[in-house]
Amino acid sequence: MFNALVVRKDEESGKTSAQVEEVSVDQLPEGEVLVAVDYSTVNYKDGLCIGPGGGLVRSYPHVPGIDFAGTVEASEDARYKPGDKVVLTGWRVGENRWGGYAQKARVKADMLVPLPEGLTTRQAMAVGTAGLTAMLAVMALEDQGITDGPVLVTGAAGGVGSVATAILAKLGHQVAAVTGRPEQADYLTGLGASEIIARDELTEVTRKPLEAERWGGCVDAVAGAMLGRVLKQMQYGSSVAAIGLAGGAAIDGALITPFILRGVNLLGIDSVMQPYDNRVRAWQRIASDLPMDKLEAMVQPATLSDLPGLGRDILKGQVKGRVVVDVNA
Repeated sequence: MFNALVVRKDEESGKTSAQVEEVSVDQLPEGEVLVAVDYSTVNYKDGLCIGPGGGLVRSYPHVPGIDFAGTVEASEDARYKPGDKVVLTGWRVGENRWGGYAQKARVKADMLVPLPEGLTTRQAMAVGTAGLTAMLAVMALEDQGITDGPVLVTGAAGGVGSVATAILAKLGHQVAAVTGRPEQADYLTGLGASEIIARDELTEVTRKPLEAERWGGCVDAVAGAMLGRVLKQMQYGSSVAAIGLAGGAAIDGALITPFILRGVNLLGIDSVMQPYDNRVRAWQRIASDLPMDKLEAMVQPATLSDLPGLGRDILKGQVKGRVVVDVNA
């Protein structure tokens, strides 16, 4: 038996509740690899899975946690042996099948990636899905070419934005960090941001089809009205790596102008179903290019029993940086 955060749904009321329970290995889903989980994280999707709506969960009872890192305990796949350190992100783990908020997880071997040298399992989850997504965004910008000028990061105090800011700064780029919380300025400067921009500055509606060229690249974790405004300010031939829809899905159709007249590239980033080679390359880049000293500034620790409250907090935008869950604490 082992501990897990189990979300259950009352069939009559439709309400869900989450609490730590004892679970047996026999209850885990099928898979070739059994992992002793060390750490998981708290992401926005986890909040949705834990919360009263539970809109992402297909069936109950359910164990959330969209990523985890740990040690292989048993394996039917030749690629992984007992004792190997592994990390898992994506594949709808924690949504469609049981995830990382448990002391053990059983998954298909294709879902895993070997933990790169130089990273501990705790550091891997300090990075987590949000950090992997941030690295994929940076890699996409590099593939297209980052033009001269600052790189903008929207939603910079969140998980993706925090890691993107730290990576870009270490790579030598000037980073302009956008936040709606002025009290986070010191935190973002500590991650390497050279300029802090208030969210209101980039959500004010303007009728101009184009504005002065300001940004040599952008990692956008907000979308909505902010993305529309940012596109008007991109430099010729620059790119925006867009992640998520926290600010809404609506974008003014007239914004086709930057794509036509400035050759702006809009790159969609999805970490869920990345090919194996891309995941390996991204994790290797994380191990080499992410400043681990700054990573610690992003982290707040948590336990399984903390998760119901943290699930509510992240949906309210009250969680800063990265929450690392020690499932064995």
